[in-house]
Amino acid sequence: MSDWTLHNPHWLWALLLLPLIAFLRNRRRVPVLVVPFAAEWHRPATVAHASWPATVAYFGIALLIVAMARPQAVEQTREDNQKGYDIVLAIDLSGSMLAEDYEREGRPINRLQAVKPVLEAFINRRPTDRIGLVVFAGRAYTMAPLTFDHDWLRRQTARLQVGLLEDGTAIGDGLGVALSRLEQARRNRPEGNEGAFVVLLTDGANNAGALDPREATRIAEQRGVTVYTIGAGREGVVPIPVFDAEGNIRGRRQILSDLDEPLLREIAERTGGRYFRAADSDTIAEAFAAIDQARKVEFKARSYVVTAEWFAWPAAAGLVLLALTAGGTLLRLRREVFA
Repeated sequence: MSDWTLHNPHWLWALLLLPLIAFLRNRRRVPVLVVPFAAEWHRPATVAHASWPATVAYFGIALLIVAMARPQAVEQTREDNQKGYDIVLAIDLSGSMLAEDYEREGRPINRLQAVKPVLEAFINRRPTDRIGLVVFAGRAYTMAPLTFDHDWLRRQTARLQVGLLEDGTAIGDGLGVALSRLEQARRNRPEGNEGAFVVLLTDGANNAGALDPREATRIAEQRGVTVYTIGAGREGVVPIPVFDAEGNIRGRRQILSDLDEPLLREIAERTGGRYFRAADSDTIAEAFAAIDQARKVEFKARSYVVTAEWFAWPAAAGLVLLALTAGGTLLRLRREVFA
């Protein structure tokens, strides 16, 4: 986007003097010698003929003043040397994610309700990253491929709910699908990409799926992909709602949390990541904030100002008008001499 500016705007004050000069010129007093019958000696010039050189000269001087003010077209460009990560969020959607052992504003909420706004905040904080979403329960599924379209990604995150997949906790499959998405993106990774990592959140122990979690960890090690793991939910007995055939809550029952912390800690340590225990809503947010800071890419932006000088155009036009004035004046004087 271009803006117009004047490099020396103080020259424009001279424009205000031109009307004053013209006014004083017309009111100047000169000695007058009265010669009888002088009108018979020459043919008087018309008002228009006598005044046009002065008018053209004023326009020419005005254009020269504008030229000395140096009008410029200024275009400011910004070059961002941005780098980002490829990130896959692998989120557990097993039935136990409905356990209501978290709170928000004094009322109980389930684990998935606590996680979803934290995911959206994490996405908002990383505008230069490509982020994908993998969900898993009894099997794993790609909810969103790696994308820079974070508005669309947030809409996909809002759609997360328990029951999209058959029940179970396939941690190995969830991690395996996340690694597959990253491997596909690696082949055509843009210049300057910093790498890739996975954030895996679950509240249970692996009890389903075709891929063993430790085998998936070995693949992540080989590919140099860091995995951050988050264990959701409180320890011990927690309440979980009971639904009828129509999906209405008919009561609550108690279940025992079966989070496999040793496994999650092993996955993180072997891949160079970190394990977080998220026993409440605040610690879930703290876990994602810590990951955000640990894998934040700082980049510098440089601004350039490109100017295009336009003073030559009014200067040339002003000189032409002054030349026409001089030429017209000389022709008029020559005609009067030889008349």
